[in-house]
Amino acid sequence: MADESRHTVRGGRLRALREMTLSRIREFLREPEAVFWVFVFPILLAVALGLAFREKAPEKIPIGVVVSSSDAAASQAALAALASLASLQQSPALAVLALPAAEAREALRTGRISLLVEPAPAGGSPTLRFDETRPDARTARLEVVDALERAAGRKDRLAVRDQKVSEPGARYIDFLIPGLLGLNLMGTGVWSLAFSITTARARKVLKRLVATPMRRADYLLAQILGRLIFLLPEGIVLIGFGWLAFDVAIRGSLVLYAATCLLGAVSFCGLGLLVAARTKTFEGASGLANLVLLPMWVLSGTFFSSERFPKAVQPWIDLLPLTALNQALRGIGNQALGLADVLPQLGIVAAWGVVSFALALALFRWK
Repeated sequence: MADESRHTVRGGRLRALREMTLSRIREFLREPEAVFWVFVFPILLAVALGLAFREKAPEKIPIGVVVSSSDAAASQAALAALASLASLQQSPALAVLALPAAEAREALRTGRISLLVEPAPAGGSPTLRFDETRPDARTARLEVVDALERAAGRKDRLAVRDQKVSEPGARYIDFLIPGLLGLNLMGTGVWSLAFSITTARARKVLKRLVATPMRRADYLLAQILGRLIFLLPEGIVLIGFGWLAFDVAIRGSLVLYAATCLLGAVSFCGLGLLVAARTKTFEGASGLANLVLLPMWVLSGTFFSSERFPKAVQPWIDLLPLTALNQALRGIGNQALGLADVLPQLGIVAAWGVVSFALALALFRWK
């Protein structure tokens, strides 16, 4: 009898878990906004950034040259008369503008040009004005100095050969797609669960569940399962679009890549549950979710490498779950790394999920 009773209780819990999971799925599908943010928005973002940073010849860097006249024809004539400065027009990397002194200074101040050349009288050394904190300005200085030195008769003592390459996995879009996937897993995991549970609590739905045999762990697990149902189509849509539109391929193991996505989704669901453990209002859930997500939006290397931040904070950035997930996805997808290579990152992601779920289970209240 005892075994039969335990079997009946276990069966009831499984049915309750199934029904709660299905309820969560229906709730998601009834929200067009949620479907848009999960499936459509990442595609639109990939299109915009993929086109903006597509492979193309580098644009010429605009520089200004100070001339004594504001008349356009006279300016060009004056520029051509200066043999050393006329060589700047031959540089394939520079777009040279002849400008009067006042206009040239204003163009430099407002960023219209990256560098300003002020010729010295009687063939003396010109003055180069630029902001050294701007990478394009430093590049412009190198190009200008090289062109002026060549015009002055410099002979290169070493001949080098240029060989241009374009390797798969090295483009910006190859860097971007795994970052967008990680960002989407984080956003939907935290936002969808946080707002779903907060909504249920605000509508007194959770209060009614107190009278049922459902345990807190079963309810939270149902929320996670309802989220994971959409993981496969979500990943296929974004990765498939990247492959069809930009030829972004996964060079490593597809099984390991999929397992990494699954681990990341579960981990961020744990964060979402923790955010919603006791929040009673949408404002509270929104504030806590932003507190959790904002540092990772900025620091975790979705749109640019996290290594751009100072070395002193790198160890802390590497411990963020989105940073670790992005590094693992890029390592598997772009560098064909194996499980042993990305195991430290996967350990960080898993640790965040386990700790978050444990804390959410301990802090969760029905009302």
